[in-house]
Amino acid sequence: MSLLGLSALSVLCASLAVWKGFGPESSWGWGLAVGGAVALAASWVLTRLVCQEQTTLRYLEALVERVEKDFLLPSVHRELPTLSGSPGSLPAVEKLTKAFTQLRARLEELEHHRASLEVRIRRVQSEWQQIYTILTGIPEPLLAINEYGELLWANPPAEALLESETGRDRPVRAQRIKCPKLASLLQNMCERKTAGSRSEEVEWADPKGTVRFYRALVTRLVPSTEQADPGAVSVVALLRDIGDQKALQKRHAEFVSSVSHEMKTPLAGIKAYVELLADGDVEDPETQQEFFQTIAAQVERLQRLVENLLNLARIEAGVVQVRKQAHSLNEILEEAFRVVQPAAEAKQIRLEADLSQLYLNVYVDRDLLLQAAINLLSNAVKYTPAGGRVTLRSRLEDQYAQFEVEDTGVGLSQEDCQRVFEKFYRVHKDAHMASGTGLGLPLAKHIVEDVHGGSIAVESQLGVGSTFRVRLPLLSRSWDSRAPTPETAEPASAGTPA
Repeated sequence: MSLLGLSALSVLCASLAVWKGFGPESSWGWGLAVGGAVALAASWVLTRLVCQEQTTLRYLEALVERVEKDFLLPSVHRELPTLSGSPGSLPAVEKLTKAFTQLRARLEELEHHRASLEVRIRRVQSEWQQIYTILTGIPEPLLAINEYGELLWANPPAEALLESETGRDRPVRAQRIKCPKLASLLQNMCERKTAGSRSEEVEWADPKGTVRFYRALVTRLVPSTEQADPGAVSVVALLRDIGDQKALQKRHAEFVSSVSHEMKTPLAGIKAYVELLADGDVEDPETQQEFFQTIAAQVERLQRLVENLLNLARIEAGVVQVRKQAHSLNEILEEAFRVVQPAAEAKQIRLEADLSQLYLNVYVDRDLLLQAAINLLSNAVKYTPAGGRVTLRSRLEDQYAQFEVEDTGVGLSQEDCQRVFEKFYRVHKDAHMASGTGLGLPLAKHIVEDVHGGSIAVESQLGVGSTFRVRLPLLSRSWDSRAPTPETAEPASAGTPA
């Protein structure tokens, strides 16, 4: 019997008892009335419980539907088991348990995907950091441009180049490239529809007027989409500094011009005197002898020029044969002194020798070191005005034999002191004082440092004079006693001291 039927029966019994007139003195009637009241109360309580259970079940079913709808993917939702019978045949608790089991499985799958994505993100971040470190470490300026020609990124050298024009108060993205040729090249590459590269030389002048030379390599990247993306890199420009190359080309041009002039002057004199002698215009024997001496002097001048060029080229190439022996440094310096003395007397320059009383024993190639000493003395005589003084000194300095060439000439600036040993370099302000090719001092430096393992330096002051100082390793007596008697031939190396 259902709970509703029991309640109805209790109510009927109580009504019959009242209707038949059973009073309180009748025990049977009294018991029937009390039983009906109790049954009525019990039916009311049970009815409340049933209503609460039905409400709870409805809440649970709604929760299951919400979980299935919001958290389970359609693929999972379709895999739910088909329930037999009516929807109410499966208890809500069992349905909710199965839904939460599926939800936990889905959450575990999502957690696995999240961990995998974190690993991939860390890997991408590491690769990006490596690429960024490489790009920022490139010493040449590097620029990245978008489709609209706007600057997106620049490495530190490029930022320094841009900041020199616009200052540090503007971000890189807001700056504009002030080099017209480079800006035009970048714009042309942005307008290209296909990938490609172009390379051109550009000149970039900063606000101070300093001109820098670059070789610009501009590359057009393949667009990833047909529609232009303002944040995507479209063109990359790498600027390679070719200032040293330009300076070297300029010095080479100056060297060729200077050598041509040096050769042209004596050749013109030789040609003129030879033509006079060949035509018989000079019959006086003394005049003829004077012409012959002039021709010989010009030929000797050409010979010295050619020898300097050849010796410098051979030493740099490492093909010259160096013959080292134990020699007295003072004897070599005395011979260089005698060679240069006539030129000093012709310019009325006092040439003095202050050589050490000690025997300075050095292991050198006599001819090469003699040539280096002659070049230093000749250079001092050339750039010392008439009435000046050139002093040649030698002394013992620790384990080195040292000699100096000091003059009271025009002197050198700080920049000239740093560049005076460069090939083809000449001090322009003093070029009128003496002709030359700028090879004497570089040749002396190669002979002293590369061939003999010594050192050469200069100290100078404008208007006061210059001092060239040469230091050579001193040959000890024990080494001298074991040194071979015959001359030792060895190839010169332009980079390794012998």
